[in-house]
Amino acid sequence: MRSVGTVLSLVILATVVATFARRWRIPAPSLLVVAGLAVALLPGTPEIQISPEVIGLVVLPPLLYASAEEMYWRELRAVWKPVGVLAVGLVLASAAAVAAVASLVTPLPWQMALVLGAVLASTDPVAVTALGRRLALPPKVQVLVQAESLFNDATSLVLFRVAVGVAVASAAADWGSAGGEFMVLAGGGTLIGAALAGVVTLIRRRTEDPVLETVIALVTPYAAYVLAEAAHTSGVTSVVVAGVVLGGRGDRLTNARIRLQLHAVYGTVVFLLESVVFSLIGLALPAQVRALSDGDRAWPLYALAVAGTLIAVRLLWLAPLSAVVQRKGGIQRMNWRVPMVLTWAGTRGVVPLAAALSIPVTTAHGAALTQRPLVLVLTTSVVVVTLVVQGFTLAPVVRRSGIALEPDHTEREEAAARCSLAGAGIRRLDELAELEAAPDVVIDRLRRGLNARLEDARDRLADTNGGMPAESADLVYRQLRRDLIAVEGAELQRLYDEHAISDTTRRRLQRSLDLEEARLADA
Repeated sequence: MRSVGTVLSLVILATVVATFARRWRIPAPSLLVVAGLAVALLPGTPEIQISPEVIGLVVLPPLLYASAEEMYWRELRAVWKPVGVLAVGLVLASAAAVAAVASLVTPLPWQMALVLGAVLASTDPVAVTALGRRLALPPKVQVLVQAESLFNDATSLVLFRVAVGVAVASAAADWGSAGGEFMVLAGGGTLIGAALAGVVTLIRRRTEDPVLETVIALVTPYAAYVLAEAAHTSGVTSVVVAGVVLGGRGDRLTNARIRLQLHAVYGTVVFLLESVVFSLIGLALPAQVRALSDGDRAWPLYALAVAGTLIAVRLLWLAPLSAVVQRKGGIQRMNWRVPMVLTWAGTRGVVPLAAALSIPVTTAHGAALTQRPLVLVLTTSVVVVTLVVQGFTLAPVVRRSGIALEPDHTEREEAAARCSLAGAGIRRLDELAELEAAPDVVIDRLRRGLNARLEDARDRLADTNGGMPAESADLVYRQLRRDLIAVEGAELQRLYDEHAISDTTRRRLQRSLDLEEARLADA
């Protein structure tokens, strides 16, 4: 009962803190970590032990899946080359730099320093998505940061396995087989995720049961993760691929009512899991520190040195890469604002913590791995530093960089898209009027609404009845309005396919159409 009460208290704490974070417009992950630390330092707070299985199997799959579904598919195709460079090259460089610094400034031997470097080498998709959700970044910058954090797992996982083998089994680093293992992890995870997405697509196309659709959506990330791990490939990569594939097809697989229900259910799940997991990071650090030996009391300095190394290496890697990309785009003068924002957005979070928790307690010979507590403390403290320092200052950095999209830009794009949708609806109405397929009073009613949208695309206008009986007019009106919504949906997809609008605008307007269609069904 005590454990149940602890979990319930944690959920309540995380929900309250996250709610205030949204109200105060500050990053929820950063405030949750601080709140967790504050609660852990209170007298009488029970010691929290985090299980790697709970993090890896229960928390990660749905959060990764939700992040992948938000991926802008069109922009992802446009930035796959720099994403590949970051997901492989930057991970290797970060791991090597952290291992070198840790072996010099900490008591860790080079084997455990390499483990620490592999654990912290990759950015965290859960933290990156949570922090960047409210930032008005340009689409390519947003997708670059998010895609890098989603696809660099295979590289860091291969490094981690090699490093643990060196530290635990006292084996030589087999870099020759590491390349093959990377292909198995990344390629196998990709194949399993894509295959599962294909199966789920076939099932979802043949059902319109909201309950069944919700169950399928909740089970899909867990199925992708478990199947990939059972096949000894990357479960994270499998979940990410399944999420990206299904996220790009979501609007075509279900109707408006089901999409709205899935959005509400998954929003609740993600909110609770993110709130709890970031609170756990802060709650776990004090207990980990108490497990350190007396010779490791300088761990705060070690953590700052490692965190500074990660930021420096990331900036030094991104600056020339950004220069090359800008030069290819015809920009002659180097712009430092983009690499600075990309550097500051590279936070660590749940995935490194889960990797550190999975480090064996003993070596292959049965001896205790005495350096494990220090690696765990350094990992958690670096995660806390990046979430708190970079998390609280990321929004000001983005604003001062000048690359953030102004609210007027988004409003203009959305208003122009709404005008295009209304224009498509009016053209359809003209066709129906010529065919005399509906009473004139209903056609006029619909036309007035669409013309009003053209005049002011941001205003929603109330509908009025004509001279025919109210019940008959409403029935015909709802039927024709559903037809017009389908036409507007097709026009919306055309605007997106022709790069006239961003994916953010497309999702927002699609949700608006879904809400209206659901209201018509309920009427």
